[in-house]
Amino acid sequence: MAETYSLQQFIDDLRGLAAGNPATRDLLVRLKPLAQKLAASADLRARLNRECDPAQGFGFQVLHEEADHALAVAALAWLPGRGTPPHDHGTWGMVVGVEGDEVNTFWQRTDDGSRAGYAELRKLSEKKFAPGDAIAITPEIIHSVHNPGERISVSLHIYGRNINFTGRSRYDPENRTVTPWTVVQN
Repeated sequence: MAETYSLQQFIDDLRGLAAGNPATRDLLVRLKPLAQKLAASADLRARLNRECDPAQGFGFQVLHEEADHALAVAALAWLPGRGTPPHDHGTWGMVVGVEGDEVNTFWQRTDDGSRAGYAELRKLSEKKFAPGDAIAITPEIIHSVHNPGERISVSLHIYGRNINFTGRSRYDPENRTVTPWTVVQN
């Protein structure tokens, strides 16, 4: 049962899935049901601190990370009405809703990337995710996140590498800029 699935069991399963460096899409397909199982577990819920950094609008609680920053597992707590600017991850990821809803907006970069610090984005789609819903993120995906609710929402994030060690970027569609981006972790 999902209720008895522990973080350690998930980490062991994740290490097994990642062994041998399978194709990203194959890994994400196999990871999804395990991530959903962890997101529904009592063990995960008992570990959540739900603390948010008011300056960035969310909290990033690292639950596990390998010594080389690979296979990072985190819980993100989102302040009501807050979220992130468009960004990429620079690695594969899986996000599963735990508490409350979150809206993911997906973007496409339309310029050729040849001008440093410059980027043009076009909004592609938007999708609301509820607890238990999962999204697979490949390294090239650009998305933004927003908590539309009146309470803190929480989502489980699994990454091939801790996002602060991937060289990822944040985008400002209005000003057409792209800059490196790391987040405060608690």
